Amino acid sequence: MSINFEGQVAIVTGAGNGLGRSHALALAERGAKVVVNDLGGARDGTGASSDAAMEVVGLIEAAGGEAFAHGANVAKFDEVQDMVAQAMDKWGRVDILINNAGILRDKSFAKMDLADFQLVMDVHLMGSVNCTKAVWDIMREQNYGRIVMTTSSSGMYGNFGQSNYGAAKMAVLGFMNTLVLEGGKNNIHVNALAPTAGTRMTEDLMPPEVLGMLTAESVTAGALILCDKKAPTRTILCAGAGGYAVASIYETDGIFMGKEDQNPDSIVAKWDEVSDNSNQQALESGGKQTEKFLMKAMAALNA
Repeated sequence: MSINFEGQVAIVTGAGNGLGRSHALALAERGAKVVVNDLGGARDGTGASSDAAMEVVGLIEAAGGEAFAHGANVAKFDEVQDMVAQAMDKWGRVDILINNAGILRDKSFAKMDLADFQLVMDVHLMGSVNCTKAVWDIMREQNYGRIVMTTSSSGMYGNFGQSNYGAAKMAVLGFMNTLVLEGGKNNIHVNALAPTAGTRMTEDLMPPEVLGMLTAESVTAGALILCDKKAPTRTILCAGAGGYAVASIYETDGIFMGKEDQNPDSIVAKWDEVSDNSNQQALESGGKQTEKFLMKAMAALNA
């Protein structure tokens, strides 16, 4: 196996079922020691049980690997800190973090209770923040880390009834973009996985014959690339049913308008030029947009 994780320690959140379970088993198969995190709740976040996580640990140990289970609620930083401390006490390092834990509270925005919006944000966004914060200094000190956010097409493109989930899944991309800039000097690569799989999160949305194509293992194949020593950074890898693609946010080249034309009527009159995507680019940071606009302004002054 060209991609292997011998001597490395991985934390996978939400690893008792579905994608997380698949990720944890695959990492262990390729040599990683794995922290199998799972609160053990239902897909709406209610309840708790260690049974699923312990089953995954049992499978890893039966195959000759090393693992332990931890029931931290990723939305609670003190519980996440305890999980990471146990990993450090047992194995002395953390190389990989896959932020996979998630819940659903789907309803149209008009009918959605704000408490359900907040809870989904807490688990998906703050759960990713809490887990990343707990390992960040460890990875900086060891000058190595691979972090995977789990995003979604619902965040990038929208999906009816998922304003809370979509907002959280887009937010983790903004989180990723800045971590890439801050962690690069310490060899911390941060990427995002946008999965489509037949899990308990999607079992009610698709017919059985379609779910059979959307295997968790096909998504995990992509996830492991993002955990590898040669992983890219700031990449959104989309995976599902054996299909793999990269998503990016692009910005058109745009136009410059002199002071006398900086009004909505003049801008609308040139809307075709504003939205022309022939020279669009994926910008490296927020400052690159400012730089682009200033360069256009300076070029106009010197014309």
